[in-house]
Parts: sequence; C-alpha cells; structure tokens
Amino acid sequence: MKGRVVVIGAGPAGLTAARELARHGLSPVVLEQGRIVGGLARTETYRGFHFDMGGHRFFTKVDEIQKLWREMLGEEFLRRPRLSRIYYRGRFFKYPLKPLDALAGLGPGEAAHVIASYLWWQVFPHEREETFEEWVTNRFGQRLFEIFFKSYTEKVWGIPCSTLRAEWAAQRIKDLSLRSAIVSMFLKPQTTVKTLIEEFDYPRLGPGMMWRAVVEEIRKLDGSVRVGSEVIELRRRGRRVESVVVSTDGTPEVVVADHVLSSMPVRALIERFSPPAPAPVLEAARRLAYRDFLTVCLIVDAPALFPDNWIYVHAPEVKVGRIQNFKNWSPDMVPDPGKTSLGLEYFCHEGDALWRMADGELIRLATEELERIGLTRGARVLDGCVFRVPKAYPVYDEDYRKSLATIRAFVDDLENVQTIGRNGLHRYDNQDHAMVTGLLAARNLTHGERHDLWEVNTDPEYHEVVGVEVPEAEVLATMEGRIGAIFPRIDGVALGGAAGAVSGVLLSLATLILVIKGGALVGPHLGLLGQFFPGYNVTARGSLLGLVYGFAAGFAGGWGFAALRNAALLLSFAVLRRRAQLGLLKRLFEFI
Repeated sequence: MKGRVVVIGAGPAGLTAARELARHGLSPVVLEQGRIVGGLARTETYRGFHFDMGGHRFFTKVDEIQKLWREMLGEEFLRRPRLSRIYYRGRFFKYPLKPLDALAGLGPGEAAHVIASYLWWQVFPHEREETFEEWVTNRFGQRLFEIFFKSYTEKVWGIPCSTLRAEWAAQRIKDLSLRSAIVSMFLKPQTTVKTLIEEFDYPRLGPGMMWRAVVEEIRKLDGSVRVGSEVIELRRRGRRVESVVVSTDGTPEVVVADHVLSSMPVRALIERFSPPAPAPVLEAARRLAYRDFLTVCLIVDAPALFPDNWIYVHAPEVKVGRIQNFKNWSPDMVPDPGKTSLGLEYFCHEGDALWRMADGELIRLATEELERIGLTRGARVLDGCVFRVPKAYPVYDEDYRKSLATIRAFVDDLENVQTIGRNGLHRYDNQDHAMVTGLLAARNLTHGERHDLWEVNTDPEYHEVVGVEVPEAEVLATMEGRIGAIFPRIDGVALGGAAGAVSGVLLSLATLILVIKGGALVGPHLGLLGQFFPGYNVTARGSLLGLVYGFAAGFAGGWGFAALRNAALLLSFAVLRRRAQLGLLKRLFEFI
C-alpha cells in the first residue's frame, strides 16, 4: 500500500495505528486537537504532580498489546496492588463487594430488605431486559440496584437508569448468564488468570508516559504527530476523502489524504464532511449523546490519607462520583513524599452549570466534599487545578442503536475511511480494545486484510461470551450430558426399590435364622423392632411381616436419600451459578 495516511486523534487507538503503519514503512500524519497526546488516557501535570484523567489500569489478555506495552516502557511499567471501596450512607464498603461486610454495613433491616428483594425478582423477573435498571434488577434485585447501582450510575451518565440501555453493561460483561457459565465450565479448559480485581500494571509516571514513548517511536520511524491541530473539514469526492483541512493556531492547512483513520467522536466526524453527509446521516449523528467529566486535582499537605487507589462515591448528597489517590497508583506521581495528590471526578455535560463553574469554585467544592466524606482527616488542601475532558463516554441511550446503524452504513460505504477507538466507534471500550481496533485498521491497509472494526471481538474470555457462537440447544445438551456423566441423577424409585428389597430380605432372613436357632428367649434385640413395626415379632409369621416392613423402610430410606442428594446437587449448581454472577458483579463497577 502506498500513499499518505492521515490519522485523526492521538489517543490509544490512533497512536497504535500510526505506530503499526510506521513500522511497515509508511509515514502517517497524526493530527491531535489537544496539546497533550493520549486522549482520555493522557497524563496532565501541575507543579510537578502528575494526574491521570480517570485512572487507567493496564490490563489485557491480548498478547500483542501486552508485548507493545512492555516494549515501550520496560522497567518503567510497574505492577501495582489494587484496593478500592464504595462510600455510601457514611460508610465505606469493601470493593469488590464482600457479602458479610456489605450486609453488616447495611444493618440487619436493610440486609433483610436486600435478600427479600433478590428472592422476589428471581421469582418475578422483568420479562424483557431493555434498560440497565431491568438488567441489574433481574440479577440482583431492586433494592441492591437502588443501593449500589442507581445513584452512582446516574451520576456517571446523567440520565435515569430506566433510560440507559442494558447493552452498555451487557457488552462489557456478556457472560453474566447461566448460558455462559455453562459454556465456560464445560466447553473451555479451566484457567486461573489474575484480573483487575487483584492487581494491575501502571506506568511509573501515569499512562501519558506510555503514549509519549509511542509518539517518540513514530517520529523515529519517519511518521509525524502534530498536536494543537484541529480537523475542521474532510473534503470528499463521491465515496473518497481526498484531503483533510486542519487548523493549527487558527491557521488552516490542507493535508492531502489517500487514507483516513479517525478516532475523533463519530458525531464530529460526520459533521465535518464537505460536501455534507446526507441529511438522515447528519440527523443520526446529532442524536448521538456523550457524557463529559472534569477532574478537580488537589494537593494535600499530608503524606498519606487513605490506602485506596480510588473510591466510588455512591452517596447522592455529594456531587463527586469517584476519587483517585494518585500516590497509591505510583509514588512517583507525587514529587514531594510529604504530600498527597487526589483527583475528584465530576461527571457532567459540556456547557452545563458544573462544566462552566470557575476553577476556584470547583476547588472549593471538592475540598468541602472531601471533608464531608471524612477523607482529609484535618489535613490542609494546599493547591489545586481543574482539567476538563469532553466526550469521555459515549452514551447508550434509547436512540443510539438506530442512529449508529445509519452512521455505520454511510461510513462503510466510503472507500478510504475507517473509524477506530472508543469515540470513533461510539463504543464503551477498554483502552486495550481501542488499541486493537487501531492495530487491525492499520493491517487492513498494510496487509490487505478485511477486519470489520465495528464487530471486533478482541477478548473472548472477558469481553465477549465466547470466541464462537454456540447454539443454545447445543449448550443445554452439553450441560445435561456433562453433568449427567459427572453427577448422574439418582432415580429415587429405583434406589428405593433396591434398598427396600435388600432390607426386606435381610430382615426376613435374620428373623428366620433366629427362629431356627431357638432358645429360651428368641431374638430379644431384634424383637425390639416391634415397637416400630406393629405386629412384628421373631417368629416364622414375623419373618413375613419383616419382609414387608423391611422393604417399606428400605424403600423410604433409599428414595429419601436420592431426593436429598438430587436436591443438594441442584442447590450446589444454583450456588455455583450465583457465585459466578457475584464474581461478575464485582467487575461491573470496573466499567462504569
């Protein structure tokens, strides 16, 4: 492939694509609107302190992405322990949630309410799961949804949970179902993988350190990365984009393009085509919604405040949604060991009252809310700054699916444009997933491959259910076959009949043997059974009654054992299912 490739956006997707292109002898031009590379995964600095925009753990099961990270930073890549909690009702709950800790923290009355609610919704679930509220309620009950999901989720997204589509959670945790539990238990070998729950990797000076290293490599390979360069127009002729108009410090410039890879918000991309995209496509793009956030970064006069990497704030009485403790991500994020730096994240919409609030007012608000939660412990806030992050989260509202289908049809029809990354695909992806879309887009150009980036299944083990689709009937057949082979169901009638026959014959024979043996007192101990079996005694006639009574008792015992064993197996399977669901519940907040 020859020609100039213009990459729009210097976030994880765009820089990964540009690096791959440069490694194959091309000279990509990366255009980044901001002054710092890394997109949402950038690292800001203030007075020598480093601030991560959101807290980015480096965790992947994609070997090529892991290799790229290691090649870029080597020993600068740290393995960090993870600790986080939830703040709700004036208390801190361990996260991932621990049942005893959560129930003890809620109190006996609330705990009973949670359990009763869970049982109710297991018996009477929502028939359809179209909204996030329905999706969570069916799995964990209405009350647990209200406590640990509703307030925080609505802080993040700015819309009611009854409006937020279920896909945003289901996409990230697709295996929260009995079906996938069966698949993972019986169709795949069991493996133990360290997850985000326990520990993660992190660059010594934050994620921006990674992307600065990638930029340096791109430039060494004759690529170009231009910051402060806003794309204001994409000029097309028919189905091809021929050039990109970029504004740098207010000066427009035309950049000829043979191919375009775009990680800019797809709504903005559609709005910048010239001649304009068809009216239905423009309307669909303008219906796409985004959630923005800002981070209030505070420098606190204390060497340590709390042990968490971050805290989720579910309390509705404060506006802050999440609090990052950057010193616990990496000690080198803080230049003075006697100080601590915190990032208080506020989710908002660009242009609303919170977004427009002056930096000084935001710093005062953050300081007051820290004190209200009880995290500063009397320590003094010395200084602070504010960083605003527009279009951080693509919103899965009621219209997004239909709108995105219209946009995709238009973009797919263009001969030399590919959209990549979280905002380019309007998908709530992880950092590594965004990188994979950039990698595959580059290979579509360099190797002539035909990856459909809209349908990338980057990680079947923790992003999708399985790598290949398995029909429901096959899953159920596999479940029944494997469980039947390992834990066969006991036939109560058969076991009862066998046990009854053996018991009856043994009691009858024992009675006859004692009768034949004779003596002054025949079978005194066996005769005690007469207290339980009316009419039975140690006589020839009693041996016939013993046969009947022995069969009845043996049948009852065998049938009862089979029933209890089968019930125990069913209960064990239900517990396994619930444990799998609870394990996935622990991961749910990872993606909010």
